[in-house]
Amino acid sequence: MTSHAPSYYAATAAAFGPHPSLTGDIQADVVVIGGGFTGLSAALSAAEAGLSVVLVEARRIGWGASGRNGGQMIPGMRWSACDLVERFGEDRARPIVALGLAATASVRNRIARHAIACDLRDGHFQAAWKPAHLEAMRRERDMLWQLVDYDDISIVEPGDVGNYVATEAYHGGAFDAHGGHLHPLNYAIGLAHAAEKLGVRIFEDTPALSIDHGTPVSVKAPGGVITARYGILACDSEVGQLEQAFRNIMMPVINYNVTTRQLSAAEAAALIPSNASIAESRFVLNYYRLTADNRLIFGGGEKYSPKPPHDIKAFVRPYVETIFPQIEGIQFEHAWGGTIGVTMNRLPQFGRIGNSFFAHGFSGHGVLLTTLAGELIAEAMRGTAERFDLLADLPSRSFPGGPLLRHPLYVLGMLWFALRDRL
Repeated sequence: MTSHAPSYYAATAAAFGPHPSLTGDIQADVVVIGGGFTGLSAALSAAEAGLSVVLVEARRIGWGASGRNGGQMIPGMRWSACDLVERFGEDRARPIVALGLAATASVRNRIARHAIACDLRDGHFQAAWKPAHLEAMRRERDMLWQLVDYDDISIVEPGDVGNYVATEAYHGGAFDAHGGHLHPLNYAIGLAHAAEKLGVRIFEDTPALSIDHGTPVSVKAPGGVITARYGILACDSEVGQLEQAFRNIMMPVINYNVTTRQLSAAEAAALIPSNASIAESRFVLNYYRLTADNRLIFGGGEKYSPKPPHDIKAFVRPYVETIFPQIEGIQFEHAWGGTIGVTMNRLPQFGRIGNSFFAHGFSGHGVLLTTLAGELIAEAMRGTAERFDLLADLPSRSFPGGPLLRHPLYVLGMLWFALRDRL
């Protein structure tokens, strides 16, 4: 049986499984491919609607980005409300913005309804890397109020940053009381437990080898075939390995995280007095927070090749010590990496192929949007597709360059944006 990759989350995860691999052919109303947030939310939502559901996961529940991410609940999408209005106009942007913000309620409702113990904490601080970024945050706050009466954002002036995070690296920021953070692997496990209680059959170590999107949908796995009325592709960065149509849609980006030794309550509060999740406004950003047992969990730096650094702790340390020079040399106890799916324009991609639905490419905003995505897919399967279609109609573009040049061109683009952060 595959084990979770070593991480702080794996070391502190709730009990779950392991579950058997699929052996033999089975039938269901819905077959879900992928045991992360999107797939689990879709499976749970479909089961709540009275459908029989089979979920197959190539490794373990929460093995991918859903069980390794920073745990940051950042309201909205990667595109700001101002971006959406500029591109689409107010009338089209308004329901998209409202739907993106509704994802926060989806996660909080799931946690409350199923009593998921995942260390939920309130508050997200977006840190302004440049003075111009703070001005953009003011415009975003005003636009959110104008569009959807959203009033949970407070602008933090440069002199007040210390009330939220103990660093001199930032030029103010924006605090969203409706954001927050959680233990992502335990959230995934909680969704899986809830789904099983409603009859969802979960198979781990069961990779989907191929899928036929016809009537019925047919998914071939090493140990058997699953046939169903509907299929759900919830594979995010790995979906291109299963479905040819998505091979140029997403690029895998690997983020690296560390946790410090356990801090005293006073040490932890001295670093992040707000106990909020923190993310920076620059393109290649740092993101960090405190865990429930008073460790600093810090994500810094990105790599655009599958080969990890020789020493992840050494790779991330300069980023930690630039933001928090007061803890220079602190002991790191956990270090790990994980891959997220990033689209060309940083908007998620929703849609349908035959009788299969898909949602992926959350581009770093997946902790909240994925739960909503699963709920929207279940709505669409039942014939109520208005909310699903709002996101399915968002534009998408393939990465240029074809199989040989796609990755080098992407790396050049990312290096350009990283250079802009420094100017």
